[in-house]
Amino acid sequence: MMETAIDSFMLQSKKRKDSKMPEEKPCFVIAPIGEPESDTRKRSDQILKHIITPAAKGCGYKTVRADQISEPGIITSQVIQHIVDDPLVIADLTGRNPNVFYELAIRHAIKKPLVQTIKKGEAIPFDVAGTRTVHVDHHDLDSVEEAKEEITKQIKAAEKDAGEVDTPISVALDLQLLRQSDNPEQRSLADLVSAISELRVGISSIEKRLSDPSMLIPQDYLDFIVRRVGGSSPHTQEYTHDIRLMSERMIEVLSSKTLRAEDKEELRNMLGHMNRMASRSLKK
Repeated sequence: MMETAIDSFMLQSKKRKDSKMPEEKPCFVIAPIGEPESDTRKRSDQILKHIITPAAKGCGYKTVRADQISEPGIITSQVIQHIVDDPLVIADLTGRNPNVFYELAIRHAIKKPLVQTIKKGEAIPFDVAGTRTVHVDHHDLDSVEEAKEEITKQIKAAEKDAGEVDTPISVALDLQLLRQSDNPEQRSLADLVSAISELRVGISSIEKRLSDPSMLIPQDYLDFIVRRVGGSSPHTQEYTHDIRLMSERMIEVLSSKTLRAEDKEELRNMLGHMNRMASRSLKK
């Protein structure tokens, strides 16, 4: 009877061990940290707590940030070890912090999975503009949810394609080898890859402009138009008022996620009307 009870206990213990959740994989977070109580630290803590950690945890990763293993602002061998060894790195490019880009360059050089994020509204530095980046406004709950979903998608995509990751550094090194090749076809391939990389950066820039309609119609341009057709007479004051109303309406239409046929027609009509008003004003 005693042997049976022990056997039963051992069996139950084995079942409990087998039912444990798989061990979480490490995910190193590269981020601007700042001094305690600073705005930079508060933002970094909120991004880590409410966006990066939940998204990573949902994919089986446990996050760790540099200040959790070393003094803030100091790049130690432990930090570099995490950057090199961890199966996943998530980097926050907000504020163009020098340490962030130093650590990011190390990760780029070893061609391992990486997710980039940045504060919504900030321009992505040119050198990394070709890499897909998650934009987030941590004060906007909808933006927070969208960022978590996008980070999750990128993590799963990286896991699905477990091969080496193309980065600006790795692409540059590969191109250098191709250009130095004795094979004319490989040298031609280098030119083609270079052209594609430039095109990718150009597309990224266009996407950024489309995501911020005010960049499509800069305020400086609107002010210039108003000055050209403006004046003190009643008809020019009327032109100025109409142009401002149409400009606001154009930005509102462009801010919608999808443009219907009627929206495009409305935009064409407003642009045509603005041009006609400007022409009449210049003739007076």
